[in-house]
Amino acid sequence: MKLKTLALAVCTTAIVAGPAAAELVFPTLDYRTGPYGPGGIPFADGYADYMTLLQERDGGIGGEPIRLVPCETGYNTERGVECYESTKGEGALVYQPLSTGITYQLIPKATADDIPIHSLGYGRTSAANGEVFSHVFNYPANYWDAASGIVNFLLEENDGDLEGKSIALVYHDSSFGTEPIRTLQMLSEKHGFELSLKAVSPPGNEQRSTWLEVRRERPDFVIMWGWGVQNSVAIQEAVNIRYPMNNFYGAWWSVSENDVIPAGAGADGYRAVMFHGVGSDYPVYDDIQEYVLDAGLAAGAGDQVGTVLYNRGMYAAMLAAEAVRTAQEIHGVSDIDAVMMRDGMEALVIDEARMEALGLPGFGPEFSVSCADHGGPGSSAIAEWDADRQSWTMISDFAEPDKELIDRLVLEDSNAYAAENNIPETRCE
Repeated sequence: MKLKTLALAVCTTAIVAGPAAAELVFPTLDYRTGPYGPGGIPFADGYADYMTLLQERDGGIGGEPIRLVPCETGYNTERGVECYESTKGEGALVYQPLSTGITYQLIPKATADDIPIHSLGYGRTSAANGEVFSHVFNYPANYWDAASGIVNFLLEENDGDLEGKSIALVYHDSSFGTEPIRTLQMLSEKHGFELSLKAVSPPGNEQRSTWLEVRRERPDFVIMWGWGVQNSVAIQEAVNIRYPMNNFYGAWWSVSENDVIPAGAGADGYRAVMFHGVGSDYPVYDDIQEYVLDAGLAAGAGDQVGTVLYNRGMYAAMLAAEAVRTAQEIHGVSDIDAVMMRDGMEALVIDEARMEALGLPGFGPEFSVSCADHGGPGSSAIAEWDADRQSWTMISDFAEPDKELIDRLVLEDSNAYAAENNIPETRCE
């Protein structure tokens, strides 16, 4: 059976049978429906298409075929946990929940089951501390890195001084949306800017009152921590009140073509923080075109290729595949299991030479993972939307966040989790 068929299957007991011998199994907790579909669809397409590329071009990873096991969560935490429980017995190597709420619920479960989680730029931020979170990885960057990255860029744009400036955080009222609050509060104390908090009830279809507040208060900058339909609604509301787009910054889950295109020319100049490259000007896309799109094996309609969130899904799949290769090298076998996969993730090294070999030169910062560091460097850059060209452009280089502040917060939060859950203070030599 072609990988395409498996990628489009619905995760049910009838369809998902026991794992075949010698195959690499990747459950995908997708959401292609509902108010979060605008973000879930391109990510799922990018992830599946990259795995299809490896299957069709290379015969899998290290000679082992790939099997995707998709399960629709609708971005619902309860359904996400159900998907985990129904697929973990398939020989799952790693879970990418694509939801902070689901990730929080899966941390104790997956740890007990000895299955790693990769929450790429989301989830519990303090999971970057591998001393405490043995099975959770959030490399190459986390939410607090994103918040610091935006503030650092604003400092550069304002001659290093934000004293007396005002920043409004418009956030998804959930575990996802509240993640950056403490970091921004600490940064406001450090740099002297005023921070106001404006919660948006999920999914975010109605925000008029929030943006009337923004119009009345007229903060110097707005940061949006949104996802799904919330993003496009917020950008349109900002256009309606004529808020300057160059002063409007999104988190890296508030940056996609689906967020800005509905607002037309009004979205021109909207900015967002990124931890990877934009566009399709990378050699890997030639192979995706040949082995996936032209072969009729695209996971979706093929219309998301090269978009921001397609790139992110592809990046997540690439990092999973590279962790598999690392695990295969460590253990000297090609048919690895989840325990070996965790070892591969913890020893992962992504340098520019490897990125170039993968057809992704300059796509993102170099990083490595270790027993103690599951989070990576946290480097980020700022992208800006060009409404005329209908494309994103990087307007800054990748730079590290305020590591001293963030490392301290990570340590405090992870140590509190360890105390609450009777986790030993250290496991790394």
